[in-house]
Amino acid sequence: MDLLFTIAAFIVALGILIAVHEFGHFWVARRVGIKVLRFSIGFGRPLLRWRRGADQTEYVIAAIPLGGYVRMLDEREEAVDETELHRAFNRQRLWKRSAVVVAGPLFNLLFAVLAYWGLFVAGDTGLRPVIGEVAAESVAEQAGFAPGDELLRIGDRPVQSWETALFALTAEALEGGAVAVQVREKDGAEAARVLPAAALASIAESPDLVGQLGLEPERPRVAPVIGRVVAGEPAEQAGFMPGDRILSADGTAIAGWRDWVDWVRERPQTPIAVEIVRAGEPLSLTVIPRAVEDAEGGRTGRIGAGVEMPEDLMADYRVEVHYGPIEALVKAADKTLDTSVMMLKVVGRMLVGQASVENLSGPITIAETAGRTASYGLDAFVKFLAVVSISLGVLNLLPIPMLDGGHLVYFLIEWVKGSPVSEGAQVQAQKVGLVLLAGLMSLAFYVDLSRLFG
Repeated sequence: MDLLFTIAAFIVALGILIAVHEFGHFWVARRVGIKVLRFSIGFGRPLLRWRRGADQTEYVIAAIPLGGYVRMLDEREEAVDETELHRAFNRQRLWKRSAVVVAGPLFNLLFAVLAYWGLFVAGDTGLRPVIGEVAAESVAEQAGFAPGDELLRIGDRPVQSWETALFALTAEALEGGAVAVQVREKDGAEAARVLPAAALASIAESPDLVGQLGLEPERPRVAPVIGRVVAGEPAEQAGFMPGDRILSADGTAIAGWRDWVDWVRERPQTPIAVEIVRAGEPLSLTVIPRAVEDAEGGRTGRIGAGVEMPEDLMADYRVEVHYGPIEALVKAADKTLDTSVMMLKVVGRMLVGQASVENLSGPITIAETAGRTASYGLDAFVKFLAVVSISLGVLNLLPIPMLDGGHLVYFLIEWVKGSPVSEGAQVQAQKVGLVLLAGLMSLAFYVDLSRLFG
């Protein structure tokens, strides 16, 4: 079921984003008077097709949902009746052709603005950016960070949640200099911390930038009380029941649920003597955690028991960021622009060898993220769609033949020299672009498989 859910979320995400991109080309082409022959979501064998409109444009949903296209009337592809020459793409003025090409990526960026606008108007919930732990001898400790510090500003960017903190840290770190961080200490006093440029240089694009710095968000301390027991798992076999409060494991006191989880994870296939309290009465149990493989290929213990979560547990840790419609639009546009610039910087760093190709994401990683964010809720899934939409917009604007950016380069050359790039030159450039894209996709797929199989 999890796999089917992930696949479904992946297909829905791709369908939405491809439709947005291709609709941009389609909509502008129609507005400037170009005849559209086909609008296709996906490649390969059509699953659904229908025609509509005065031009009887064919609309297609195809079997391979990894792209799409808009086919326009064009003399370079087929003979065009004289009565319709004025509606052929190749006969249009340069500005019209450029507008049609740039519209796809632009609509992806506009979709991201709309998605962020909706989130900011409705209210974007996150966790307060309060530091829980600082790793010994870490960059953060050397910079003076301490447990209880609340992040207020990173560089010139205000911070409202851990999500905005990570974004601001990454954006500022990619600038290449030291990063000033304004914090509120436990006693309420404000103070400044400085993260040195040298320490940030090699980890600026890391998805775990906060962890690499040695910071860990403050988390609520949850009492070690069993909330649910999975049938057939070691916890049920050992006699655990909902409501049991764990006092100790192998004679060591257990103060919180996280302590209990760590204790179990570290002891696969090892008997654990547990002291509990049930209905006010002490009781001794012995559980043997089942061994399961973790993400790094090692073994970890699991007993099949969940925690009892107090309803108001997160009240002091949750923060909601929301704006009025006009301010939200400005914030959404800024967020989209900042994310686009950040992506371009990471691409640039990869090209010169300053960033790892591990930053690439192929279809497997995108599918996993689609499924995970969809399972978290609509807000998380919309944020995922916004980020991927920005990625599609930025990627398609790169000056690579076969991409929209490559066509814009042809048009720029045409504008400079006063005549179109020859078909022979375009064919050769397309071959180079195909090789580049195939290499990039192969590399992304390899990175995906490396992550999957450790």
